[in-house]
Amino acid sequence: MILYQRGSENDFISEKELNEIIVATLDKLGKRKKVIAIPPDITRFHSKAGEITCIVHKYYGNTLTDVLPAIGTHFPMTKEEIKRMFPSVPLNLFREHDWRNGTTCLGRVPSDFVRKVSDRMVEFDWPADVDKLLINGNFDLILSIGQVVPHEVIGMANGNKNIFVGTGGAEGINKSHFVGAVYGMERIMGRSDTPVRKILDYASEHFAKNLPIVYVQTVIGKNEKGSLVIRGIFIGDDNECFKKAAELSLKVNFTMLNEPLKKVVVYLDPSEFKSTWLGNKSIYRTRMATADGGELIVLAPGLREFGEDKTIDRLIRKYGYVGTKKVMELVDKNDDLKNNLSAAAHLIHGSSEGRFKVTYCPGKISREEIEKVNFHYGNLNEYSMKYDISKLKDGFNEVNGEKIFYISNPAIGLWAYRGRFSQ
Repeated sequence: MILYQRGSENDFISEKELNEIIVATLDKLGKRKKVIAIPPDITRFHSKAGEITCIVHKYYGNTLTDVLPAIGTHFPMTKEEIKRMFPSVPLNLFREHDWRNGTTCLGRVPSDFVRKVSDRMVEFDWPADVDKLLINGNFDLILSIGQVVPHEVIGMANGNKNIFVGTGGAEGINKSHFVGAVYGMERIMGRSDTPVRKILDYASEHFAKNLPIVYVQTVIGKNEKGSLVIRGIFIGDDNECFKKAAELSLKVNFTMLNEPLKKVVVYLDPSEFKSTWLGNKSIYRTRMATADGGELIVLAPGLREFGEDKTIDRLIRKYGYVGTKKVMELVDKNDDLKNNLSAAAHLIHGSSEGRFKVTYCPGKISREEIEKVNFHYGNLNEYSMKYDISKLKDGFNEVNGEKIFYISNPAIGLWAYRGRFSQ
């Protein structure tokens, strides 16, 4: 059931209206005894989930007993990040999700179903793992808070992904990432009906109906001044709520171009992007827009490692971004990749498949490290002087007579040209 829906490509929901919407919807839900909020982490800082969680805490007070950031495989949030994103929520309410050892399995999606929806690309079943706290906490309301936006693994982020991946376990995260990668990002990104989504929907329908989950989902876009604004908010307890948000996100966050881009420059905010695990959104989100033989330049002042987990970081450094065919061969031959399929999927996602050049300009990683994982290295100072982000605007720019396409935040959009994307 959809409890609240509002949004359009040109809508603007103010902070005051956001507060009124959340309070009115919580009033509609009625009195609760024990509530947990599951917002995203700092990598979705611009989702407005932080503000919404603060409103939820003010509304429920002591009834909000736990806040569990849906970090998936990301780094746990630091105290500084929590204070920045959730300034009025007490630190003692925050819990740390342990995706390797802290989950329980609600059931397993059958292998024949997974095989069917993936076009027979994989032959395994899928575990519907969630954080143990969701099962053992005796909550009468689980508020899943987040942003619907194009995504490389599942097509459109949020909905039940926030639960089954954001608070999921190692096997489930590994397998879901791998399904999306081998099925093909070009067949997935910007679409709400994908193999990974179908697997999660099966899990929701068969194993999680008893969980009192309500989804609070925003759609964020840019106004004419380039500032981020709320274009929509959709609140409900079923899949219809997610689909409505996804329809709007595709209109708001998807840029369709008439021709491929020869040179793309992407900036990664150092407060959000510290690894290529996240920073490769610069590749994922632009791959359908970048021309064969073109170049993607990634300005990454905060880049300090490859994976947000020691094991995954080691695997990325060991094998590098070598493309789908090679990664599939490596998975067959190496148990460390076979047992960490999300890392294998990431190696596929982060490769241009040899179509275009990726030049990474890192703040805290050496040339040797960048080149070892099969990226080209660029000196950050030199490239930042040439492509001065204070002078660039999102979209087409001319720099020293050269036409480039600039993206200030790859996490909020998807770019493609008509020859590579079809509905």
